[in-house]
This record gives sequence, C-alpha cells and structure tokens, in this order.
Amino acid sequence: MKLITSGEVQLGLYREEHLEILNRFELPENQAKFTALPKEKVAVSDGQYRVVILSKDVPVGFFLLHSTKRVSEYTTNYHAMLLTALSIDYKHQGKGYAKQAMLALKAFITTHFPDCNEVVLAVNHKNIPAQQLYLKVGFVDTGERKIGKIGEQFILKLKIK
Repeated sequence: MKLITSGEVQLGLYREEHLEILNRFELPENQAKFTALPKEKVAVSDGQYRVVILSKDVPVGFFLLHSTKRVSEYTTNYHAMLLTALSIDYKHQGKGYAKQAMLALKAFITTHFPDCNEVVLAVNHKNIPAQQLYLKVGFVDTGERKIGKIGEQFILKLKIK
C-alpha cells in the first residue's frame, strides 16, 4: 500500500492492524451528529474504500471514499468519488491533521484511483468548522443543496485533474 504524505500525516487504505485503534475513536456529541465513527464504517460494500489518516503510523483520523451509485446523488460526473464520514479522534484534534489529510487527498486519489477527476461531499449547513476546512483546502461550493438527516447540506467539490 502506498502512503501519501502531507505534513505530519499520511493517507493509506485501511488495514486490519488499524481496527483496534479505530474502534476506540471518540467524538463529542456536537461533532458526532455530523459524521460517523470509524467503528460504524468498518464493514463496507463494493465501491467503498476506507481511508485511514496516520500520524507516525498511528491512526488519528478516518474517512470513506465511494464509487457507488450513491455518488450520482451529488454529481453527474461519472468519474467522481464521494467523501463521507471524515473524523479525527477527539484526542488528536487541534493539530491540523484534518487539513493536512485533505491537502493530501488529490495525490491520494491520483495514486489509488487514477480514473477519478473529482471528489464531492455534503457538509451540514450548521457544521461551520467542516465547511471552513473544506473551502480552505480547495473544495468549492457547487450551489447545490440537499436535505440530510439533520437539515440542509451544502454540496462541495474538489477538482482532481
């Protein structure tokens, strides 16, 4: 597995050795309502890829990439992937890991999913820290909106190539 590095973090595809630490991730309630903990996403189906954010070989974050039919709910681009369930374990927050991981996303996608030319995601309108993070690392607001489980979501995209 090829790791993609940005600052102090590396992005890599999930391996069984990550499971124990991922299962111990915690988030405060005000964050947990916007995402899923890794232990809720360990079992995945075809077209879903678990990505682990590592610092010094220790999992500090996690997200999913989808190349399933679900992507079509967010874009008409057949070469796009959907990013969901981004989280940084609470004890590792405030160290810039999420930003570094998202800055490494283009290189990670290019390396592991060369046919992908765009990443899309939905971020809740009340989740201001996540919106700021995504916009800071190059995602743009498509102007599209979707109603999710807890309200309006902004659809953002990141051009890969």
